[in-house]
Amino acid sequence: MKKLFIAVFIGLCLISCSKKENVPVDRTSPEKTVDAESAKSSLSGEQIIESLDCSGCHAVNEKMIGPSYQEIADKYSEKDIELLASKIIEGGSGVWGSVPMAPHPQVSKEEAKKMVEYILTLKKK
Repeated sequence: MKKLFIAVFIGLCLISCSKKENVPVDRTSPEKTVDAESAKSSLSGEQIIESLDCSGCHAVNEKMIGPSYQEIADKYSEKDIELLASKIIEGGSGVWGSVPMAPHPQVSKEEAKKMVEYILTLKKK
């Protein structure tokens, strides 16, 4: 029974962390595609985080399913931006416990870096 509960819990976490981005793209018009992409790239790291499903597993200052953003900021530095951006896009596991972080392939490398840069500003002083 306990194993079933854990399996269901992990499954729900993965489902909640795999929300697709809701940016409508009209493939028939290249101008509209470029406009949607440029509008998206003008968002701050915090705005990108808010537009995704991150809050289902993370909070600014309290551990949830995943670590808080402050915990991440305290553990990593600016030299880890590439690594953390890759983990956002590709997913990962084992660093913060046994629950894996789902991949977010819809996030560009530039957006992931903005997200990490924002998270690193939350480092406790």
